[in-house]
Amino acid sequence: MREASQTDTPDTQVFRDVFNSTAIGIAIEDMNGQPLFVNPAFCSLLGFSEVELRSKHCVDFSPPEDAAKDWALFQQLRAGSIDRYQIEKRYFRRDGSLVWGLLSISLLNSRPSPLVIAMVQDITEKKLAEESRFRHAAVVESSEDAIISKNLDDIIVSWNAGAQRIFGYTEQEAVGQPIALLIPPELRDEEDQILDRLRTGERIEHYETKRLTKTGKKIDVSLTIGPIKDSAGSIVGFSTIAHDVTGRKQSEEALRLSEELLKIFVKNVPAGVAMLDRDMRYLQVSDRFCADYGVERSEVLGRSHYELFPDIPKRWKDAHRRGLEGETLRADEDRWDRHDGTIWARWEILPWRTSSGIVGGILILAEDITHRKQMEEALSVMSRKLIESQEQERARIGRELHDDISQRLAMLAIDLEQFGNDPSTFQKSRQEVRQKLDQILQDVQALSHELHSSKLEYLGVVAGMQSWCREFGERQKLEIDFRSDVASTLSFEVGVSLFRVLQEALHNAVKHSGVKRVQVQLAEHSNEVHLIVSDSGRGFDVEAARQGLGLGLTSMQERARLVNGSVTVESKPMQGTTVHIRVPFKVENCSRRLYGLP
Repeated sequence: MREASQTDTPDTQVFRDVFNSTAIGIAIEDMNGQPLFVNPAFCSLLGFSEVELRSKHCVDFSPPEDAAKDWALFQQLRAGSIDRYQIEKRYFRRDGSLVWGLLSISLLNSRPSPLVIAMVQDITEKKLAEESRFRHAAVVESSEDAIISKNLDDIIVSWNAGAQRIFGYTEQEAVGQPIALLIPPELRDEEDQILDRLRTGERIEHYETKRLTKTGKKIDVSLTIGPIKDSAGSIVGFSTIAHDVTGRKQSEEALRLSEELLKIFVKNVPAGVAMLDRDMRYLQVSDRFCADYGVERSEVLGRSHYELFPDIPKRWKDAHRRGLEGETLRADEDRWDRHDGTIWARWEILPWRTSSGIVGGILILAEDITHRKQMEEALSVMSRKLIESQEQERARIGRELHDDISQRLAMLAIDLEQFGNDPSTFQKSRQEVRQKLDQILQDVQALSHELHSSKLEYLGVVAGMQSWCREFGERQKLEIDFRSDVASTLSFEVGVSLFRVLQEALHNAVKHSGVKRVQVQLAEHSNEVHLIVSDSGRGFDVEAARQGLGLGLTSMQERARLVNGSVTVESKPMQGTTVHIRVPFKVENCSRRLYGLP
């Protein structure tokens, strides 16, 4: 507004002073809404200078939706249908922010040219407080929890829809009633203690207790209670948020029951099983688990799995993590190289879930298969030795055919060529040639019997073994004392196994004993057939032989195993050797075991 002039009247000066000093923003506009004068308070409210504001139109001050409402009323003012109006609207500040103002418009029609006076009061804090109250009220009304306020006399003064849903009382029924309406009689002393704590200004968080519904039913609730203070900071009441935890309590009870049942199952299952929580701490272990790992249950429960087994492989920790994420994993065989030896295990990891469906931990089912793997490795070594033995046997037969039989036949052919066409010479040597042919024939037959004794099929097991012993003794210049009291008929499978052990034992006696007499005894008792081959020769260290490269003992043991039998060897240096094989009479599915089938 222009500066005072000498022609200003006292009233004009007073108006000018009020216009410039008032805290309310004032603008004088023409009937087109164009500002003519603005006071300092209006400039301060919006952050613009007087010149900048006077260059704007009234609708430029606000967002379009607010400006449209204002301009519609302004049009009614121009038309003469109203001479004033009031509206709450937002205004743009120079920095782009918005403030709320209470706009009061009045028509100044006492002048020849009517003007409009606009007064704007900053109500931003009031609007923010209202919005906060509205939001608070919306939260209170939409909350699933009961939100209740009471005064210092324990009288209910507010009651939301959540409280009605939980406790059954309507707002009209609850407001004005004592809070004891909701408290079981046996818990009144507990309520007094809560009030004592609240009156000291303390806030109570998540306090679990029981409350009564309109029907008299007790429910589990979690209470959060805080003081309500006036502007002076004095406590005038208390606000309570009650959350119904009945369902959770029931689920927890069901969970405790289901976990207890699972623990009972784990404890008694006839396998190595451990039940662990999400922190990999033991909740329960089976009796077999304790036996397998040599621990007491009391030493395990509550401890970390990784504390009990600090050297556990990282890949197993990864498997545990995946199990806790809900995955089921298993391995038919897995190797664990520990500081005190290698362990083989078959394991399975299963997540167990709570009643709400989340993973509560994992079950580890583990079976120590170390012994089985050792047996498989031993069998593999044995099989490899047997293959080597077969190759050595083939090589021996090949040498005998090449170095003995073939050469003798070649020499015989040379002798025949030397006879030429002279019949008299051939007549003289015929007997000698025949003797050589007979000897070669006997040696070929003996070699054939080494590979397959047809006499076992034609003569039976006992007679066939006796016949072979006689022939073998004649060839090796060895006296074999064969005795048998077996009256039962032995199966061909049993007979072959006994025959091969007999062959191996007699070959060893020829090679190592240094004697010319061996005893062979075949007997039956206790539903078993016994073959005993003994000599009084040099003997040997049995343990050293087992650990050496020889294949004889391995071959005999494998032969006996195939018919559910066993072999014992007793020998000491210079004290002779005794080989004893025991085989049950009835042997089923021998051919399946031969190929490793169940």
